[in-house]
Formats: sequence, structure tokens, C-alpha cells
Amino acid sequence: MNLKQKLNIEKIRRNLKTRWLGKKIHYLSETDSTNNVARELAEQGFKEGTIVVSETQTRGKGRLGRKWISPKGGIWLSIILKPKIKPSELIKITLLTAVAVAKAIREELNINAEIKWPNDVLVNDRKVCGILTETFSQGGKLQYVIVGIGINANFDISVFPEELRRTATSLKKVLGREINRERLICSLLRKMEFYYEALLKGRTKAILNEWRKLSSMLGCKVEVSSFKERFEGTAVDIDDEGWLIVKLDDGTLKKIVSGDVTVRRKTQNTT
Repeated sequence: MNLKQKLNIEKIRRNLKTRWLGKKIHYLSETDSTNNVARELAEQGFKEGTIVVSETQTRGKGRLGRKWISPKGGIWLSIILKPKIKPSELIKITLLTAVAVAKAIREELNINAEIKWPNDVLVNDRKVCGILTETFSQGGKLQYVIVGIGINANFDISVFPEELRRTATSLKKVLGREINRERLICSLLRKMEFYYEALLKGRTKAILNEWRKLSSMLGCKVEVSSFKERFEGTAVDIDDEGWLIVKLDDGTLKKIVSGDVTVRRKTQNTT
């Protein structure tokens, strides 16, 4: 596969085994951010399940306002969702998306993908995918959710700055070859639809259990950093809402709802 070869959107449409997710695809060769485009479409009234895919992003967005580098050969897509859920449940959409990505990579590529709370998918302890969930409300009522998914697929990580090369990888680097992006996208969307519908049906516990099975960090020593504090502890679980539970050295349990979590070392398996 030549990196200059663009995604075959018709191939995705032909092979997509979903009922509603991804039935409307907006494809772009380049854009500032697929999340921005998806937001514009949502504001225009486009249906739930509409997706935006771009070959590259010039201003890709990461969590906490960080820049997301999006070269050609990656998978950069955003999904419009309109869930009838409470704002406090939105973390679950990020978690189920991570489950869908990790399982798609595992099944399609036979790679041991794992999840790091709240929004990363890792391979060999290096980031291969990031998820950015953005919500939009009016009059205190949730209007829609944009789920942005960025997968480092078919490119060499030499395109990254040096600091990212120490913590990130690509599927091409892991496998030593390029992957079929269309096939992975189809698998991802199929699983995303399945887990999203499960959430809407109230099957939250099953989703969180899948997340636990795929977690790279439960039982690990972690450092938590937020605007207010920084501390270390052991990541022991996620609660019923999807928030991370960290056990401090004195035995105190802390619920983490925001901030950066860095895995320091493995202690013992708590699952």
C-alpha cells in the first residue's frame, strides 16, 4: 500500500456491517479537525451516526487542549452521537470507545492493544490511539456529542517530535507492515455501535467489565497530576460511573475525575 493512496470510502460503505453508524460518511483529504467539521454538521442537523474522516488534520485536537499530530496514513475520524444520557455519564462514552478501538485492533491485527484511563489505547505501553469526546449543550440540555478517534496507523513515527517518539507508536511500526485501514475502520464502527447501544440499554456494568479486562494500568503504581494537586498511588479500579479509583499509600481511596495519569510501575494485579 502506498501512503499516497487515499482511503477507499466506497470499500468502507460496501463492507460496513452496522445498522446506522457510519451510513453517512463525510470524507476530506485535509481539514483542520474532524471534530470541528462534525460539530458543524451536527449544528446543521445531520443525523446521529454521521462520521467525518480525513486523510490528515492541520489542527488536530488532543485532550486538555493539546495538539494532535495527524500525518497522512493515520485514521482520523469523528462520530456524531445524540445520546439521551446524563452529563455525568459522558465518561462512559469515552471508555466504550476505547474498548471498541482496542478490541478492533486485537481482532483485526492480532495485536495486544490495551487501554489507559481515560482515553488512550496502547500497544507495548506506547500510545497508538487517542480519543477526544466533546459535548455540546443548550439550555442545560445535551444536544450532541462528538467522539474524535485518532489512530496511528500507516506511518513511521519519525514524523513525530522526539518527545512523542518516546511514548507513541504506530500500527505499522508494531507489525512491520502497513495495515488495511478500511477494514480496521469497519471493525471499529461495528464495535462502536454495539457498545454504544449497550450503554443506551443500561448495560453499563458489562462495558466497564470489558474495560477492566483490557486495562493496562489496574494494579500499577501511578502518578496523578491535575491543576490542583499531584500525588502517587495504585490504580485499583474504576467505579460504576467510570471514574478511576486510586489507592494512596495510607490506604485512602481517591476518585479521579480529571487530570493526567502516568503509569510508573507494576505492583500487583487487582482484577
